[in-house]
Amino acid sequence: MPSSDASSSVLFGTRRPGRGRRALKDFAELLRRDVTGGKPFTCWIGDDEHLRQLNRRFLKKDRATDVLSFPSLERESLGDVAIAAGRAAEQARTLGHTLVEEIKVLMLHGALHLAGYDHQTDSGRMRRRETRLRRKYGLPVGLIERGRP
Repeated sequence: MPSSDASSSVLFGTRRPGRGRRALKDFAELLRRDVTGGKPFTCWIGDDEHLRQLNRRFLKKDRATDVLSFPSLERESLGDVAIAAGRAAEQARTLGHTLVEEIKVLMLHGALHLAGYDHQTDSGRMRRRETRLRRKYGLPVGLIERGRP
């Protein structure tokens, strides 16, 4: 993919993650370099109800979810990742790591989907790439390893 000078964006529709905002913006740039081939993407971190509405509208699943990816039809951006801050906080507590770490795990997962990976159809390619990157970045267990569909 050609490199782009545009940076990735992280938008916050919630007070969470507080002091971790800079770290998440930096992580989005790391993903732009390592995962998306230099193509920028936008990550929106918002409330759980909004993610539920997006899940219902676009995937016809009337339930809350933690992360959704929306590939772009435009050349300038790879697409958007939406993350539910409340669900991320709950998952972080359950798994014993920080909210910022959980959001990074979710952002990585979403960015891989934007880059064309699909763990439900790619015979483990996405799982292997996610595992390598998660280890490289020092992140806790990923979504696929958790056995999440």
